[in-house]
Amino acid sequence: MTLPILPTTVVGSYSMPGWLERLKTEYFARRISRQDLDEIHDAVVKAAIKDQEVAGLDIITDGELRRDNMIDYFVERMAGVQFDRSSKKFYYDFYDSEVIAKLPIAPLGLSDDFRFLHANTERATKICLTGPHSLSKRIRNKHYPTEEAFALDIARVLNLELKELVKAGATLIQIDEPYISGFPEDLDWEVKSINTLVEGVAAKIALHICYGNRYGKPSWEGSYRYLFPRILEARVHQLTLEFARRGGEDLDLFREYKTAFEIGVGVIDVKTQAVETPEMVAERIRKALEFLPPDRTFVLPDCGCFHLPRNIAFAKLSAMVQGAKLVRKELGHA
Repeated sequence: MTLPILPTTVVGSYSMPGWLERLKTEYFARRISRQDLDEIHDAVVKAAIKDQEVAGLDIITDGELRRDNMIDYFVERMAGVQFDRSSKKFYYDFYDSEVIAKLPIAPLGLSDDFRFLHANTERATKICLTGPHSLSKRIRNKHYPTEEAFALDIARVLNLELKELVKAGATLIQIDEPYISGFPEDLDWEVKSINTLVEGVAAKIALHICYGNRYGKPSWEGSYRYLFPRILEARVHQLTLEFARRGGEDLDLFREYKTAFEIGVGVIDVKTQAVETPEMVAERIRKALEFLPPDRTFVLPDCGCFHLPRNIAFAKLSAMVQGAKLVRKELGHA
């Protein structure tokens, strides 16, 4: 599928409706069945796909609305990870989880999510997975000698999952690693774990690194300078970073360090409900293009739209699409 210049997409998640939050929590309180929740998820994922299409996005995700948070969806599916279901009272809570033996390599079943997405849109698609570094920070390690060894084994498990997704037809897979911004000292082994994760995977790989988005607030602050030059050794095709909230800070790193990566530029601030205008978005894209070639630049929000009200998320994505169109026209790609 041919994409336009400056393709638009989401980072992964779409707005989580308040009623779905309540129904997910009802499930953990054993007041609705798993079958009911699955049917609800199917309906809300279809709605999220439709919203993205109507907003005009070039690359669609499933909105990640089956997921309670970016950790537990994987914890539940990883053989060898023990977790206490009673530790989760509210859907967005994290399970109390731990690993006490070597992780067996087994599929997680995310291919079903991708097939559902692919069956419900004719546009290009993307599926996102939480990376080994972030997972290793949330699962208590009671077996591996080091955190690095634990993360590398998680990467080997997820490597099989990526290959299963490719078999199902996935061509663009995004790895989410926000925790690395909170633990920059881990960068050396984080790059090792990413390279283990993607080894032999015949798809375009995007790596998303932000400063966190728990409850719609940043978990950390700082500069992306810590990533360079080590991140250039990651065997990925695209690096997506947040720039809107931070005012384009660190874009100059791409003048200082030459890279063959495509760059996903965050031009929508998801930590405010103020809706950007298309011209504001266009100006942010123009600033990015002072440092990046347009044929290797993707346009997206800073992070997921999970915590935004649906009408706000939709309005922001619509403005993002219109802003990208303004710049395309200026570049002679109407």
